[in-house]
Amino acid sequence: MTEQPTVIKFFAPVVDGSINALMNAVDQKMKQGMRKFILLISSPGGSVFHGLSAYNYLKGLPAEIITHNFGSVDSIGVVLYCGGKRRLSVPQARFLLHGVSANFPQNASLEEKQLEERLKALRIDVENIAKVVAANTGKSSEEITQAMLDRTTLNPQQALEWGLVHGIEVDLFPQNVEVISIQHQEQRK
Repeated sequence: MTEQPTVIKFFAPVVDGSINALMNAVDQKMKQGMRKFILLISSPGGSVFHGLSAYNYLKGLPAEIITHNFGSVDSIGVVLYCGGKRRLSVPQARFLLHGVSANFPQNASLEEKQLEERLKALRIDVENIAKVVAANTGKSSEEITQAMLDRTTLNPQQALEWGLVHGIEVDLFPQNVEVISIQHQEQRK
C-alpha cells in the first residue's frame, strides 16, 4: 500500500504568516511520520525573503514534495512552486515572472550608501530568483533574468515547454486525504 499524501492548499500571498503556517504544517506532519506532500498553490507572490526561505526549506526536506498550480502562481510564488520535485498545473492557470521592487516608507530619506546597499540587495534577489527558476527549468539564469525584466506570463502549456511544469492535470489529489488550508487572513484594525 502506498502512503497517502498530506495535501496543503496554499491560497495566500508569500508572507511571514503564510510561510510560517506552511512550514509548521509540514513539520507537524513529518513528526507524525508523513513523507509525501502535495502542495496546491495559488498565490499573488509577496516577500522574496520568505519565498526563498520556503523554497530552500522544501528542497531540503527528506520528503517527496509535489507542487500543483491550481490558479495563478505569480512572482515569488514561482520560487515556492519550484520547491516541488514534481510540478503540476491545472489547464486553466498562469505563471508570472517579473522583476523585484523595493518599498520605501513615505518621506523616506536615504543616503547614497543606503541606496547602493538597497540596489545591491535587489540585484542579489533577482540573481537568486533566476538561479532557482533556472535550476528547475533547464533554462539559463540569463534567460530567466530577461524573462523577469520582460514581465513574462506563461500559460500551463508554455510552462511545460519551459520545463517549469512536468504535467498538466485537472485532478488535484486522491480521495479521502487530509487537506490543510493556508489562506490569507485580512488584518483587522
